[in-house]
Amino acid sequence: MPELPEVETIRRDLKRVITVPRADKKSKRITSVEVRKKRIIKGEVKKFQDAFKSNFFKDIRRIGKLLIFVLGRGDKFMFTHLKMTGQLVYLCPEDASKCTAKIVAGGHGEPKLDKLPSKYSHVIFNFADGSRLFFNDLRQFGYLEVVNKDRLKQVENDYGVGPLTSAFSFQKLKKILASRKAPIKAILLNQKLIAGIGNIYADEILFAARVRPQRSAGSLNDKEIKKIFKATPLILKKAIKYRGTTFNNYVDSSGRRGNFSQKLKVYGRAGGKCRGCAGVVKKIKLAGRGTHYCPECQQ
Repeated sequence: MPELPEVETIRRDLKRVITVPRADKKSKRITSVEVRKKRIIKGEVKKFQDAFKSNFFKDIRRIGKLLIFVLGRGDKFMFTHLKMTGQLVYLCPEDASKCTAKIVAGGHGEPKLDKLPSKYSHVIFNFADGSRLFFNDLRQFGYLEVVNKDRLKQVENDYGVGPLTSAFSFQKLKKILASRKAPIKAILLNQKLIAGIGNIYADEILFAARVRPQRSAGSLNDKEIKKIFKATPLILKKAIKYRGTTFNNYVDSSGRRGNFSQKLKVYGRAGGKCRGCAGVVKKIKLAGRGTHYCPECQQ
């Protein structure tokens, strides 16, 4: 499943090609929405399609791993969650001479982006200039949903603090961890507490902070909490810089493999030599997830 850096990479690049005012309002008017798999849509399909009639995307936001497409008219928003195998693919019109990129794609999906729509293309947005946006999903766990402002606010309140926002402070993190008996990794993965961190980056953050993932969150002292606080945005921003991490078939929004996989210190390296000492990376099961750490570095 794409985590915060992967989703943020997709958000930034899609925003560049489909949103107004940067894109031409007239050319990026949505002419139709094809729904080929009803289960991908939350709510009534007709109401979903009607929300896009002669509409356009004004902005794309993100909270945690959830993309929020802001519609230009009607005070409506589209939630897009890629889950495990969701993928968004934007194709320029064939005759567009000013297209900076013919294909802008991101997520876990089939690599053959030149043959779309495919059997995994479940929702297709058609724009006035002939360009198209595909929502592909091999396993069909992802979803699209049109919501109003009240529902948006409700969902935003369900998420925890964003680790790349100004609201994420040492004191805020300390308050989140205080008196909690759960392992620190489980807390980092809890989207109701901290939004966007997944399995890969939780392991990398804790390695950078030299804290064992099994440690009870409430047992951490100020020094250890401060290390986690500093490591969190550092790791996430670095992953965004390298356009995410590729495992299996994830590609970024330019259709390229994420390069942060080459920078990983512990995740996916069980049995390998630690890149911080002469120890060996260990893998255990924690919070229902495969967890990697160095027993020597993370005392």
